[in-house]
Amino acid sequence: MRLIHALFLLALPIVVACYGLSVLSAVLLVLLALVWRWCITLAGILAPGKGPELELETISASHFVEKVRWCMDRLGLEYRERPCAGVFGVVFKGRTVPLLKVRTGLVVSEIGESPAILRYLWGRYYAELGETAAFLEPTVERLEWEQSIDAYGRMLQVWVYYHMLDERKLTLHAWGVNNPKIPLWQRWLLVVIYPLLAVFIRRAFRISDKHYQKATAKIEAILQDVETRLEAGSQTILGGDNPDFVDFAFSAMTGLWLQPVGYGGGKADAVMMARDQLPEAMRADVEGWIAKFPMTERYVQRLYREQRS
Repeated sequence: MRLIHALFLLALPIVVACYGLSVLSAVLLVLLALVWRWCITLAGILAPGKGPELELETISASHFVEKVRWCMDRLGLEYRERPCAGVFGVVFKGRTVPLLKVRTGLVVSEIGESPAILRYLWGRYYAELGETAAFLEPTVERLEWEQSIDAYGRMLQVWVYYHMLDERKLTLHAWGVNNPKIPLWQRWLLVVIYPLLAVFIRRAFRISDKHYQKATAKIEAILQDVETRLEAGSQTILGGDNPDFVDFAFSAMTGLWLQPVGYGGGKADAVMMARDQLPEAMRADVEGWIAKFPMTERYVQRLYREQRS
């Protein structure tokens, strides 16, 4: 109903211009629109919409989504995931994913950015779930590492698009054009406006040889840091006996290029692709990282095998 109302508002100037309506008629149409909007508000109070307490807007293959999705699954939360196609959210709505919508009575609150969502989950569920939620405790050391891991994730976006943007078919697949859970109109529109989206991505992520080399150096720096810690006998990134959100965040980011079994918890299956489908240079990077950081590769594979189900 709100969508219809919004379309009606957009059409008002066109209606007035096409039919040469008087000022009085235009004012009456505006009043009609205001009354209509008031009725929508009243309907929301008298008959509130039904839906889950938690809804997560996602891009199926996103590593930042996987970071949040993994933590929510580990808490055992019931939530509905609403996948969107590719970069639609940021291009047309000016917002990124993941986006968590929280329904409390008549109010639906929205929380964007993965760090903010994890802080909400900690504050909301620790008192209720106790030790089950302890892995989310935001200590100073964990928060500092989360910042580094999120920077690693942003560099991986540069790396992915550097290799993939010229591969239209593969990029569209990763954006969900073959995912039946994404609305059909979004998948069709992806195909039609792909050239425009590709230009936007190149500018937004500053895709170039120089930026790719810079991104790759930063990616390898954090991989080396984790490798060194594991070589020293650490069972987790920060040395504890049990993994926490830092380990899950790092594994989610690394899962973007490693593609371990279980990535996405079953919600990204429709957008995954075999390694031999990747562009040759991209595949060479992946195989080089596996060879150069073997303990890190095995660690992430183990976390997915033992902790992601």
